[in-house]
Amino acid sequence: MTTELHTQSHTAVPRAHALRGLLDGRLHLPGDPGYDAARVPWNFAVDQRPAAVAFPRTAAEVATVVRVAANAGLRVAPQSTGHNAGPLAAQGLDDTVILRTSEMATAIADPARGIVRVEGGAIWEPAVDAAAAHGKAVLHGSSPDVGIAGYSLGGGIGWYARQHGLAASSITAVEIVIADGTLVRADATTNAELFWAVRGGGGSFGVVTALEFKMFDIETAYAGMMLWSLRDIEPVLRAWAAWAPDAPDEITTSFRAMRLPDLPDLPEFLRNQELVVIDGAVLGSDARGEELVAHLRALKPFMDTFLRVPAKSLVRLHMDPEGGAPGISSSAMLGSFPDAAVDAFIAEAGPDAQTSLLMAELRQLGGALARPHEGGGVVNKLDAQFVSFAAGMAMSPEMGAQVHADAARFNEALAPFDNGRQYGNFAEGPVDARSIYADDVWTQLTGIRSAVDPHGVFQANHAVPRLFENGEPTA
Repeated sequence: MTTELHTQSHTAVPRAHALRGLLDGRLHLPGDPGYDAARVPWNFAVDQRPAAVAFPRTAAEVATVVRVAANAGLRVAPQSTGHNAGPLAAQGLDDTVILRTSEMATAIADPARGIVRVEGGAIWEPAVDAAAAHGKAVLHGSSPDVGIAGYSLGGGIGWYARQHGLAASSITAVEIVIADGTLVRADATTNAELFWAVRGGGGSFGVVTALEFKMFDIETAYAGMMLWSLRDIEPVLRAWAAWAPDAPDEITTSFRAMRLPDLPDLPEFLRNQELVVIDGAVLGSDARGEELVAHLRALKPFMDTFLRVPAKSLVRLHMDPEGGAPGISSSAMLGSFPDAAVDAFIAEAGPDAQTSLLMAELRQLGGALARPHEGGGVVNKLDAQFVSFAAGMAMSPEMGAQVHADAARFNEALAPFDNGRQYGNFAEGPVDARSIYADDVWTQLTGIRSAVDPHGVFQANHAVPRLFENGEPTA
């Protein structure tokens, strides 16, 4: 952790006092009683120490904070839950107002238009429930308490992804406060360039106060998980990794090697266990589902929960932690996963590995994720077979350092199969933002940032820079 995260600059704090009195007590400066609680993100291993933290309740309040902060020479960082706060904190936040949208959290289904409309701070569970009330589903992720805006504007991989693509491509409109404090609507015909940029470009362009996205005719799915002892990882991983890249589009799965602690939040049968877990969903009949998981069942898991379930139950299928946790992680996009990659994965995460990682995961890509989505945003496909994600708990600085080292070693082991790209939502440390995007879109993306935020008001976790007249990028 760098020094600037622990001290406020001598100039930023007085400038932040220009915000004093806004939002009726929902704005906190360093030294205020509520500041320390307000600055904590979902991943509370990340130490955010901004110039101020604001909690607006309306788009008008968002616009006011942006205008006042910009006039005071401060930057603004949009944040809903703070799941991917690490890259933002690493930039230094001395002159930054974190604008937490968590109090703007409504989710309303509009069956006549076939969409769900959410406010900028909404999390997934209410939106999933709103769609389910009409027999529909949305392209949610693997956790019910992830912020919809951050997830969707970064891409969004869920249980229907290989059939329907990235969540970003399902967005039909955003309402966003840009750097001059103006609230604008962006969709396919209005502010179309901005609409393209934010769908994958994240928070560099403004503060999203509302999103609208498609509902899909999915009321149930054939879904569940299979569990094996970690000692059985080799045949299971080899079989799954060989099958996954060319699997039919209607199935989306993930593979995890897990070392679960003895925690009361876990079901008794999972506590203090070392497991292999494959979970996923099939969009099709029971017969089709049984057909597509038959090769996995042939590997004789000791638990198999795949069956017909309500679609809304899938928001908790992955059993991601809820409510916040201190974690360290690493991620990579894998262009291939041959037998040598299986060997490397097992060496770093298998039963004989000496590691502090609680989880080493592979998300199955391909299908619709590999094909450009017509009318999609700046990130509308993922050119890889898998994305990896390795993580562990950081209950102390020492634990965090060990997890960081083990996660880095895991990434190094898979480096021969890394395609050099990043999936921004899983990149929870600083990365070169250019690695998230196709080469041919970078100049256009930075040009749009320059147009809507010419003075660099906004700060994002994976920042898209502005361009000076000489063509050099700047934050």
